[in-house]
Amino acid sequence: MSDKRIIKVNDREIEVPSNLTLLQACEAAGEEIPRFCYHERLSVAGNCRMCLIEVKGGPPKPTASCAQNVRDLRPGPDGQPPELFTNTPMVKKAREGVMEFLLINHPLDCPICDQGGECDLQDQAMAYGRDGSRYAENKRAVEEKHMGPLIKTVMTRCIQCTRCVRFATEIAGVDDLGLVNRGENAEITTYLEKAVLSELTGNLIDVCPVGALTSKPYAFNARPWELRKTQSIDVMDAVGSNIRIDARGREVLRILPVLHEQVNEEWIADKTRFVWDGLKRQRLDRPYLRKDGKLQPVSWEEAFGAAAEKLKNTRGEKVAALVGDLAPSEAVKALKDLMGAIGAPHLDCRQDGAKIGANNGNNDRRSYLFNTGIANLEHADAILLVGTHPRKEAPMVNARIRKAWLADLDINIGLIGEKPELTYDYDYLGAGPATLETLAKGEGEFFQTLKLAKRPAIIIGAGALSRSDGAAVLHAAAKLADAVGAVSADWNGFNVLHNAASRVGALDLGFLPGEGGKDFAGIVAGCGAREIDVVYNLGADEFDTKQLNGAFVIYQGSHGDAGARHADVIFPGAAYTEQSAIYINTEGRAQMANRASFPPGQAREDWAIIRALSDYIGHRLPYDDLFALRRAMIADAPSLGRIDQIGGDDGGFDVSAVGTEAAMNEAGFVCPIADYYLTNPIARASQTMAECSAMVAGVNTIAAE
Repeated sequence: MSDKRIIKVNDREIEVPSNLTLLQACEAAGEEIPRFCYHERLSVAGNCRMCLIEVKGGPPKPTASCAQNVRDLRPGPDGQPPELFTNTPMVKKAREGVMEFLLINHPLDCPICDQGGECDLQDQAMAYGRDGSRYAENKRAVEEKHMGPLIKTVMTRCIQCTRCVRFATEIAGVDDLGLVNRGENAEITTYLEKAVLSELTGNLIDVCPVGALTSKPYAFNARPWELRKTQSIDVMDAVGSNIRIDARGREVLRILPVLHEQVNEEWIADKTRFVWDGLKRQRLDRPYLRKDGKLQPVSWEEAFGAAAEKLKNTRGEKVAALVGDLAPSEAVKALKDLMGAIGAPHLDCRQDGAKIGANNGNNDRRSYLFNTGIANLEHADAILLVGTHPRKEAPMVNARIRKAWLADLDINIGLIGEKPELTYDYDYLGAGPATLETLAKGEGEFFQTLKLAKRPAIIIGAGALSRSDGAAVLHAAAKLADAVGAVSADWNGFNVLHNAASRVGALDLGFLPGEGGKDFAGIVAGCGAREIDVVYNLGADEFDTKQLNGAFVIYQGSHGDAGARHADVIFPGAAYTEQSAIYINTEGRAQMANRASFPPGQAREDWAIIRALSDYIGHRLPYDDLFALRRAMIADAPSLGRIDQIGGDDGGFDVSAVGTEAAMNEAGFVCPIADYYLTNPIARASQTMAECSAMVAGVNTIAAE
């Protein structure tokens, strides 16, 4: 059978692949087909019947176009192409009947429904429905369901399209939703009033075509036409999900996904979607200076003056700088240039202590990238997870692995480290380096699995790299990748999975210890030993900041979190929604984040603060605007200029030279994320994230009992 077939849609001939559904074929011909239950990324249910069309030569009744393929069509009696019609009187009457049926029990909630203005049912009732209803009976009512702190339910509005059930089961990999009863009594429910426990819960709101499932934190806050919409990039993890930030005035009111097939498809994780309320809590909106042991608000001039005086009176070798997980690349470049101007060699962007980068083995940036690419995970036929919990560290990467597993149940997935609850089956190989070393020596059953695979992928997480022997672990994983042929001319299966949005950009810019410089652990130890007198902390909050107390600490960030509590000078910076910036995700893809609102009070963009400070110190940085800064930044790291591209690294990649060959300790790998919902200052300021954390902690406590 040919891969393509010629069909006629509304008397217009078109050639389409034979595996398309009739709905897809009609849309390829430019015809709009209404639907409720059909979704491109979910299995076909065929239960709303809104997509009815007429098939010439078929049964004398409308056909559900989502449930029949082009290959199932019969040609005409003389071999003519099959004919489809989307605008005949039969189709019009059928769609009006279906819409009337769907609205029998639907309440008249449009004026108070959060889905109003972006509701599929509203739009299609206007386009394809009748101008009245023949049903005068009382409408049925359905009890609301408990789905946790994120999803608000009004189940009387539900039309039983089952999109939410299919998403939860197929994409999220949880079985918390289902349809019970039959006929008029059918309803979608969570079993035993159980919350939906997934990191992708918020996508249920997007797939629901009516107002049955809406955002609980966003409820009654705004109408969609009131909001200013800005496309940007998420920084809650290193995946770089594409998002749309909806703001009104200075306030961000919601965050939605933007389609990007290579990164996040059309989904986003819950922390990405619901963290927005943390953007307006615990904000730093003015400079502070510690006087008589207490932080007191001061003017920018006074704050700059105090910081500049300390930096000018301190020798360069006694100054250090740290970069946090959310810092934009522009600020990293500016801070690196400032530290270079005053001769400070102690720089580090790896506050978790990860042993990656130019001073830990191979200088090739592919030694610290997710080289396979997030989308290409779907083509892997064997995957080894080393010291990573992708469901916590990168939910969208975890969803890709599940997608690959669903597409090919014969795919082999192995795991070394803690034994987490993932959304796919895997072989648990061991807890730590001993297992990895065994595989690297060419021993073990899973070594043969990787060796025989055509496209093996090895994924190393922060749990393996942020140990004291992280460089040795990285080398063992690289040695294994070399032994099984994971790196070839057309496939690179060596992957480092980061969990910090700023990490790859900072590594590309070389924000690492210079000659004779200390790394993160050395800087912390140096503060305690009085070897370092000044620390410039650019948003690093994920460690015990009390350890810096031996030095004068300049903290720059958006929230009053751990770093601010132990600072001597505080510069209020902008959050990721409040400045235009470039971030590079874990696979090395540079993406542009755009400003959706302005920072509060006297807070300013991160790079502008550092540029202004340089004037006070007497080492003026050679750029006065963002364009000039980006030109200098791209000259340092060309990867930052390749927007939305990966690759670009010429020459062969010697994976066997990655890391440092040394002995590894016996301790097992431990996931660096204790609580998925509270991993950064913005998340910790979010009331919604606190509720999610408390819910999961309560569920885990009950399970333990």
